[in-house]
Amino acid sequence: MTPTNKKLLIIGTVWPEPRSSAAGSRMMELIEFFQHDGFEITFACSASNLEFSEDLGSLGVKTKKIKINDSAFDTFIQELNPTIVLFDRFMTEEQFGWRIIEQCPDAIRILDTEDLHSLRYGRHKAFKEGREFSNDDLYSNEARREIASIYRCDLSLIISRYEMELLTNFFKVDSSILHYLPFMKELVSESEQHVLPRFSDRAHFVSIGNFLHEPNWDAVRFLKEEIWRLIRKELPQAELHIFGAYTSPKVTQLHNAKEGFLIKGRAEDVREVVQNSRVLLAPLRFGAGLKGKLVDAMRYGTPSVTTDIGAEGLFTENGWGGSIENAPKQIADRSIYLYTNKEHWEEAQEKGFQNFNSLFDKEMHSKAFKRRVKQLSEEIVQHRNKNFMGSVLNQSTIQSYKYMSKWIEEKNKNS
Repeated sequence: MTPTNKKLLIIGTVWPEPRSSAAGSRMMELIEFFQHDGFEITFACSASNLEFSEDLGSLGVKTKKIKINDSAFDTFIQELNPTIVLFDRFMTEEQFGWRIIEQCPDAIRILDTEDLHSLRYGRHKAFKEGREFSNDDLYSNEARREIASIYRCDLSLIISRYEMELLTNFFKVDSSILHYLPFMKELVSESEQHVLPRFSDRAHFVSIGNFLHEPNWDAVRFLKEEIWRLIRKELPQAELHIFGAYTSPKVTQLHNAKEGFLIKGRAEDVREVVQNSRVLLAPLRFGAGLKGKLVDAMRYGTPSVTTDIGAEGLFTENGWGGSIENAPKQIADRSIYLYTNKEHWEEAQEKGFQNFNSLFDKEMHSKAFKRRVKQLSEEIVQHRNKNFMGSVLNQSTIQSYKYMSKWIEEKNKNS
């Protein structure tokens, strides 16, 4: 690819909302990366614009409203002729991947998984059934769809080392079509660390997360029903401030000022909210990927108490910047200790900074990803030849998507 023909088409599941979700932040990091590498970017999406979506036009990103099962998309991509197509989650690859292959066969196809949806689905299913998650829960139709999509693409971006290991060791996906790419963040310098509010300048607990995301809603209910009363009993002056976009009536009805359980709604400034809180609580009982709230806690020097699932992909040899517990009593006990013990709190804060800088070094990950994209562009024929299973799936299963889509389009015309 020469500088004059570097065109990126992103097909989004939703319009990015970086101030509402970790997924939105992730997408904006990818946009920034490709812009910095000289790409002209078009973001296409079939969803309706949500209230808090980013103004992509002001950032120099072209936007296009598209429809599912609509052959007008073919004309659009013929004229755009992208050199790279980035699918935002496997569902968009299923819907539009075959059209890209037919109209722009030379375009490199990259899938950003965001997190492994099949892992999140399996964990949620086990949780709803009141049992422990096992590997048997991964043998699902969701997993088959997601893994097939990974094979059909030239490269899939995996946000968590845990999910990299799951794909390569359990699902036996060849690492040549995977690339580990966590969040890409500027390092937190010592000078930045020193100007953050100290232990004595902070007060109360905080929980944060988009309420449209089921694991976040469950974590709030877990706090309300089983954890907060244990903390409040020992710390009667403490409050729990709960922030999240799309606060529905079922969430606001949990608000109870007398109990110090405060539903605050959407956080206008996440940094301000997190850095002025003493401890972040994230008792997640199912989910996948990296948890943006815990990344923010590390970044802004706020120790956290979370679960094994919450800490997944974020734990390093430095240990955890707070505590990892799964049972309500242990979560409450460690939260109280962390909240009241200055020395322990400062040690946890330091571990958080170390983990953040170790895991999310923007310069390091950007360089590695740039090398991978360059290598793909130079060796795409050889790369695809090695991914024979991908070519098999593109030959067979894509045909089913194609003709089903055409049938639906005709049906819609006649309805």
